Amino acid sequence: MQHLQKTTSHETPESGEVIILPPVQVRRRTPTFARRMNAIFQRLIPAFLGLGLLVVLWQLAAINSKGFPTPLSTLDSALTLFADPFYRDGPNDMGIGWNVLASLQRVAVGFGLAALAGIPLGFLIGRFTFFSRMFSPLIALLRPVSPLAWLPIGLLLFQKAEPASSWTIFICSIWPMVINTAEGVRRIPQDYLNVARVLQLSEWTILRRILFPAVLPAVLTGVRLSIGIAWLVIVAAEMLTGGLGIGFWIWNEWNNLNVENILIAIVIIGVVGLLLEQGLMLIARRFSWQEK
Repeated sequence: MQHLQKTTSHETPESGEVIILPPVQVRRRTPTFARRMNAIFQRLIPAFLGLGLLVVLWQLAAINSKGFPTPLSTLDSALTLFADPFYRDGPNDMGIGWNVLASLQRVAVGFGLAALAGIPLGFLIGRFTFFSRMFSPLIALLRPVSPLAWLPIGLLLFQKAEPASSWTIFICSIWPMVINTAEGVRRIPQDYLNVARVLQLSEWTILRRILFPAVLPAVLTGVRLSIGIAWLVIVAAEMLTGGLGIGFWIWNEWNNLNVENILIAIVIIGVVGLLLEQGLMLIARRFSWQEK
């Protein structure tokens, strides 16, 4: 009987007693196919409208301007051009693909040397007041100079067009990396450096464990800006120096009055620059602790 009463008391709680219910699992609704397609269309429709507006303005310009190609004629030339982009008919007659690769190679050499010199220099300028006072006037003096103004100096120093073009890329792309790296070092919280002094860390340890991880987002921003400038400058530099490259290819097509191919090259330059920029932006987001 007592056992029965105990069982009953467990099943019917007394008045005022709080009943704790088990947690209810709520299932998250996954987005349906219609919602996903709607999100995709919301992004794609404005982009296609912008492209459509560009094509309409292009067509109007072709109608009102003598000799300016229409979008359809340019498309026909593009199909012919991309049918064999890597053909070789001699050292001075190669496909558009080889010209783009030659330009990218020059950019890689000049940009790589600028990164090797500019990023460490930025660390020194941002870390030590002496180096900041030493190099800041030089940077303020040389940074506004047009990159193409350095091209004759490169031709004089190297006596060849290839290293002269890389030299021009080096000069134009080093400044954003130096300035952004130095500014990133200056913005490091002073508490980090105070802790390093208390722990009596070496300068190399401070650089490796504190400065570099904290400055990496600023460094990548400078790298992204530099690669865009480098790709812009190489086209103009190749027009002046000649040889294999997208810049000289455009100039050669102008001499042959192939305006369609010039427009195609403009699109190629834009697409390659966009891919370089987006690739570096992905890397910057991957290593940026500020956005996490």
